[in-house]
Amino acid sequence: MRERLGFLACVWFLLSGSSFGRFVVEKNSLKVTSPESIKGVYECAIGNFGVPQYGGTLVGTVVYPKANQKACKGFDEVDLSFKSKPGGLPTFLLVDRGDCYFTLKAWNAQKGGAAAVLVADDKIEPLITMDTPEEENADAEYLQNITVPSALISKSLGDNIKKALNGGEMVNMNLDWTEALPHPDERVEYEFWTNSNDECGPKCESQIDFVKSFKGAAQILEQKGYTQFTPHYITWYCPEAFILSKQCKSQCINHGRYCAPDPEQDFSRGYDGKDVVIQNLRQACFFKVANESRKPWLWWDYVTDFAIRCPMKDKKYTKECADQVIKSLGVDLKKIDECVGDPEADKDNEVLKAEQDAQIGKGSRGDVTILPTLVINNRQYRGKLDKGAVLKAICAGFEETTEPAICLSEDVETNECLENNGGCWQDKVANITACKDTFRGRVCECPVVRGVKFVGDGYTHCEASGYLRCEINNGGCWKKTQDGKTYSACVEDHSQGCKCPTGFKGDGFKNCEDVDECKEKLACQCPECKCKNTWGSYECSCGSGSLYMQEHDTCISKDVKTDVSWGFVWIVILGLAAAGIAGYAIYKYRIRRYMDSEIRAIMAQYMPLDSQAEVHHASHSDV
Repeated sequence: MRERLGFLACVWFLLSGSSFGRFVVEKNSLKVTSPESIKGVYECAIGNFGVPQYGGTLVGTVVYPKANQKACKGFDEVDLSFKSKPGGLPTFLLVDRGDCYFTLKAWNAQKGGAAAVLVADDKIEPLITMDTPEEENADAEYLQNITVPSALISKSLGDNIKKALNGGEMVNMNLDWTEALPHPDERVEYEFWTNSNDECGPKCESQIDFVKSFKGAAQILEQKGYTQFTPHYITWYCPEAFILSKQCKSQCINHGRYCAPDPEQDFSRGYDGKDVVIQNLRQACFFKVANESRKPWLWWDYVTDFAIRCPMKDKKYTKECADQVIKSLGVDLKKIDECVGDPEADKDNEVLKAEQDAQIGKGSRGDVTILPTLVINNRQYRGKLDKGAVLKAICAGFEETTEPAICLSEDVETNECLENNGGCWQDKVANITACKDTFRGRVCECPVVRGVKFVGDGYTHCEASGYLRCEINNGGCWKKTQDGKTYSACVEDHSQGCKCPTGFKGDGFKNCEDVDECKEKLACQCPECKCKNTWGSYECSCGSGSLYMQEHDTCISKDVKTDVSWGFVWIVILGLAAAGIAGYAIYKYRIRRYMDSEIRAIMAQYMPLDSQAEVHHASHSDV
């Protein structure tokens, strides 16, 4: 008995001792806009329940109740209601800390019609995170139904608000969650610290329900590269003095290195803590293997299917049942078994050792001490573990204008471009707008339509630019068809701008008027010319018997004679014939001479010719 008490005391020390770690209180901004005496920006701590409006703001007026000021009972019992009337500002109910759980205060305020709950601290101290009560005191029914955001404010701010209200002043404020989460880029990284145990009461039930409902959204975000998700599992180590104890052996693996509390808090029945550690390790290994095969989203299927097919209450929380789920999902079971290793071995398990290291806070993130915990962009999420609330928080982590479509659906945010086009530029004819809806509001940014980029300030002006710009609403330029002709002020080889075509004058955007070339004496200036203006052009003509030559802006007669005597024609023909005959004769003569000389040269090689004989006789006579 003493050994058991000693072990429990040690575990209690470890668990309570974790509170001395670096626990970071997640905060958002509270801005008091009136009265002037307390106007300013203050910090408040986000409650770890309800639904904080991540990425948004909430404007309201503060009310401090005359009765039930700690909100520990329903306000209907004291005949008070805080529901806003049509056209009125939402009510932020200010209540005092003490006498009951934070969650009960929020629930009673919500039932009373408040839009948000501000809990004023009862002593001067740093802000803390308001959390849900311990399981044995938890009322799951109301805890899961809290939807209003809640925040803890300092005692001094609470006192100042009460003083202003008592003086008859109206206190207005904004709760701002837009910067509660960092949003550095177009990908959100988040972690989910969870547990495979399904016998830990309301928290386990809400966690399993969350995984089932959020699975679809999580897999879409992961498959399309919008998020990078990592599951984590908390374990504790057994103090060295108790490693050989019965309790340590039942709750730990690898010789006390990795432990988990008994699921039923009863060492004599049901599953042991080490069973939970092993299943947690198997889930972590499943993610590791699935991630290496570039399918990390399969973790959501495994955890969901395991919770359905292998619950503790049916005594199926076993390796055999887990293996069946793994095989059904087509993941390499052998690799997972290698990753799990031998739970009895007296050595570190690489996966669980990394998990213990990850529990320690780094940067802006504090130590993870609460299960379940969601960490988004290295900040711990505060609020209800609910699909809609968590999706809002993840969407708040994207850089503005990079949010995926799932973040802009009607059940997640309001489209601010629907009313008055968000105050941005719009071309109603071409159905083009510069208003771009974002999770945190809207931006006025000239769009890119079918490969054509629009440039401008986005508020009053956007203009098509670049190649193919005339394909989109004619580049915003003037265009008109008349008398079967179409003219346009959009020029393809210009990056932007509009220019009235030849024959027109105007700004090129809204108006191009026909130029009267005849009236302005821009054409048909020769004395005999007659000018007729047409839409976009003109027509020049001459009197009867004349033709108009546009290149020279002159008229010439159709009757100008170009007679040529037939005698001259015959002379030319005969001259050409004579030249041909003479050329032929010369050609024949030269060919004959060439042939004669060739023949003589050949014959000289075989017989003496007359000239050669004469030379020969002359030689003999000289001897």
